[in-house]
Amino acid sequence: MLTSSTTFPLSYWVHDLSPFLIRFSDTVGIRYYGLAYLLGFAIAWWLLNSYGRKGLTALNRENTSDLMTALVIGVMVGGRLGYFMFYQPGQVMSDPFILIRVWEGGMASHGGFLGVALALAWSARSFRLPWRHLSDLLATVSPAGIFLGRVANFINGELWGRTTQVPWAVIFPESAPPGTPTQLIEPRHPSQLYAAVLEGLLLLGLTQWLLWKTPWLRQKPGRITGVFLLAYAVVRSISELYREPDAGLILGLTRGTFYSLFLVLGGIVLLLLPSKPLPPLTPAAPQKS
Repeated sequence: MLTSSTTFPLSYWVHDLSPFLIRFSDTVGIRYYGLAYLLGFAIAWWLLNSYGRKGLTALNRENTSDLMTALVIGVMVGGRLGYFMFYQPGQVMSDPFILIRVWEGGMASHGGFLGVALALAWSARSFRLPWRHLSDLLATVSPAGIFLGRVANFINGELWGRTTQVPWAVIFPESAPPGTPTQLIEPRHPSQLYAAVLEGLLLLGLTQWLLWKTPWLRQKPGRITGVFLLAYAVVRSISELYREPDAGLILGLTRGTFYSLFLVLGGIVLLLLPSKPLPPLTPAAPQKS
């Protein structure tokens, strides 16, 4: 709905979206956030299988399923641990069981990157495929999940932006103390949607273009990943300009921007490392039992 404020000259939409598609109780139900993860993994699985059908990779359907299993574990565990390690380190020490209370929220994209890296290392060794080849494939599918996750953040009314009076600003009731009258709540940037476009759609278009329009996947393995890491660091830092910091600054930078510096380093290393063209693709080796 719209509300007119006596404090601000414009009318702003008040965020009143439910985080549940279907709700069974106050805390139990089918949440959009969980559906975003499921759909993101499903899109990644479909894209990876389509790459195999087009002859871009030697991953077969069984290997792809195993890779997706490793990715699900890596993203969920890495994202969860990363959130408390990077943003709320003291909470785990005082309440270790908070790690399993996933319905309370708390995931970090940079922690997810670490989880994906571990899943990638395991998969490359299990399938006997070059890790840089697999990383390039994952770099082209990851933005779809990032996009859906950011949209889910907006639906949840979390990770809101800094205060502003732009016409498209949103009033997030959760950004003010409970009981604050709506007309006294400052409007904010819908920074979640900015991130969805920049970190999700823009990077999805970029990596897909690199995959299909350049010879890098076969001739320069690792380069697509390097560009993805650099581009993510840049657009994440842009998004952080509009996002309200949800933890203390580090060296004057928001934590999202500071942790992105390590992605810049990783991207530069991958772009500078010498790479050899991939040998003729043969079906990936079955996983050792």
